[in-house]
Amino acid sequence: MSGIPDLGPMPQRITVDAEQVHRLIAGQFPQWADLPVEPVANGGWDNRTFHLGDGMLVRLPSASEYALAVEKEHRWLPPLASQLPLPIPAPLAKGEPGAGYPFSWSIYRWLDGEPASVDRIADPVGFAVDLAGFVAALQSIDTADGPRPGKHNWFRGATLRTYEGQLESALEKLDGHVDVSLAREIWKTALDARWDGVDSWFHGDLAQGNLLLKDGRLAAVIDFGTCGVGDPACDLAIAWTLLTADGRQAFRERLSVDDARWARGRGWALWKTMVTCSYTLGDTGESALNARRALTEIFAEYSAGSPSTDLATRGR
Repeated sequence: MSGIPDLGPMPQRITVDAEQVHRLIAGQFPQWADLPVEPVANGGWDNRTFHLGDGMLVRLPSASEYALAVEKEHRWLPPLASQLPLPIPAPLAKGEPGAGYPFSWSIYRWLDGEPASVDRIADPVGFAVDLAGFVAALQSIDTADGPRPGKHNWFRGATLRTYEGQLESALEKLDGHVDVSLAREIWKTALDARWDGVDSWFHGDLAQGNLLLKDGRLAAVIDFGTCGVGDPACDLAIAWTLLTADGRQAFRERLSVDDARWARGRGWALWKTMVTCSYTLGDTGESALNARRALTEIFAEYSAGSPSTDLATRGR
């Protein structure tokens, strides 16, 4: 395991309230001091998010580790946006620590849309093709001077082995609830799949909450805190965590993904899904149900079985 990055302990997250955000705005951006500040529903994990008036969003990192992405986003999102086929967050201003808040923070233009989910997508194959087009455009952008994997993005774009400890912990907890031996086989296949070393831009967290829909179609991609340049296989995880079987095939064909990258992408999906399954074990909420669905997709696709067969419950 020598040379594998250390993820370190879980971030110590802090709370931020609307009154504190208002004081930050008034002190640093008085032109917006009279605008209302309201928390965003389901505002995310890495950042505390607030509406600022009708057309802006305030994002404040919830821990020092997440604050590492602020400078990166302000540096790279404008040039990336000019080369992408869908809207992405546009930074309007960068704030500094103050009012009892310890990190740099950002004001963005608000992007309309609702988070993607299986039941909200109007055309699963069309959605998959549109998403693949966005990913292809992102991967085509010049990587010169781009941010390499590191603490700023939790080593997205680096080796999957970074997450082996988390996966093993999840498998131990899930033993007897899912097919752990099959999961380990899928993981080993992913680890054995070699990357050719050619860097590409990646988003790093293509997930339901970061893909916005309008009228059931993909309308915007948000939250680039984990973006960087490296192995883009991490952006394939969405093929199992959201797409249908037909959509997944269209997604892969549009991106011309070879077997090795596909296996690594499946490994990223397995890690994310197993960790979620482990901490939602016994729950019946949306997060737990989405994770169970994704695990069924991963197991079925790998085993060349029917995606409708609930392989994720094997061992129950």
